[in-house]
Amino acid sequence: MSHFDVAEVRSRFPILQQEVNGQPLVYLDNAATTQKPESVIEAIANYYRHDNANVHRGAHALSDRATEVFEGAREKVAQFIGAPSKDQILWTRGTTESINVVAASWGEQNLTAGDRVLVSAMEHHANIVPWQMIAQKRGANVEPIPVDADGAIDMAAFESLLDERVKMVAVGHVSNALGSVNPVAHIIELAHKAGAKVLIDAAQSIAHWPVNMVELGCDFYAFSAHKMFGPTGMGVLYGKRELLEAMQPYQGGGEMIESVSFAGTTYNQLPYKFEAGTPNIAGAVGLAAAVDFVQGLDRSAADRHEAELLHRARAELAAIGGYPLVGKAESAVAVLSFVSDFAHPQDIGMILDQQGIAVRTGNHCAQPIMDQFGIPGTVRASFSLYNTHDDVDRLIAGLKKAKMFLA
Repeated sequence: MSHFDVAEVRSRFPILQQEVNGQPLVYLDNAATTQKPESVIEAIANYYRHDNANVHRGAHALSDRATEVFEGAREKVAQFIGAPSKDQILWTRGTTESINVVAASWGEQNLTAGDRVLVSAMEHHANIVPWQMIAQKRGANVEPIPVDADGAIDMAAFESLLDERVKMVAVGHVSNALGSVNPVAHIIELAHKAGAKVLIDAAQSIAHWPVNMVELGCDFYAFSAHKMFGPTGMGVLYGKRELLEAMQPYQGGGEMIESVSFAGTTYNQLPYKFEAGTPNIAGAVGLAAAVDFVQGLDRSAADRHEAELLHRARAELAAIGGYPLVGKAESAVAVLSFVSDFAHPQDIGMILDQQGIAVRTGNHCAQPIMDQFGIPGTVRASFSLYNTHDDVDRLIAGLKKAKMFLA
């Protein structure tokens, strides 16, 4: 079993080498966004320094170079997630836009009155609202898959919901609010048996484990670069080829066309028919560098390191008392979501920030699951591979101080 050198990995992240409010920064808001290694920052900067030009159809060297790195990034991402072809990798602004593309395009063509879309009760708003919007337009219904008191999907209840009217099952691989890891392979298998398509929101899981689209078998797979050490404003939508080819474009404009006249317009081939306008070229470059960073790690060792942090944080939190956990699913990533018996989550977050500790408070864009638990929100400390046992100690010390001040 290999050792994970967290100090070496941490040294690659310049933002972590700073103080906040006179204290060394403890960054525990990784479920919101991860920090960026120097290699990603440099890749983006070097693109703008040396290769900046618009892509495709350019008649000069800079455009050729920009196109090469832009399409090279698409190929790299396809290999990273085990997609059969780079043509099935669509660039978007993030997971949210990826889901909106599927809801607005696939949903417009395939949902009819009385059809059902199933989403889990713990979904991020980005995997609820787009489905509600298209369902309202098409006369379909969006229904929650029950989640139990531990924050795990009730699989028996899910199976009982499946019938021929269910056209889409849209679930997150990992809950951003609770850290629960959902059994997506089983969900996909059951949904497909019932004749439904499946979209996996992988925003919170993409940084954690290798994945293969052929083996997983989902119909759509969405994630964001900024959750896996890449830049903001850059996302990926993978889709099965036959579905993408049958879908109408989400937006119109340049690049997504084959030809335009006032007599009619024909659309470009995959993936370009879904990529209207000048794309986020630097974002693709940064994402490719993030993929290189992730693939250069021992991912199983990194996963074990994060699991150790979570185990220690849970045990130490329980020892303090007064901070009940929210979400206790047996399978979970390193997300510590909890409430306080004596203060509002926001007050806890402010006291931690005064000590240089960055956490998130609120409903984490997952209001339905917060409502189910009867709470306004939680304090969420989310760990990544560059966090240390000292970060856990600092968090626990900060929570003890908050209890002393507020209890």
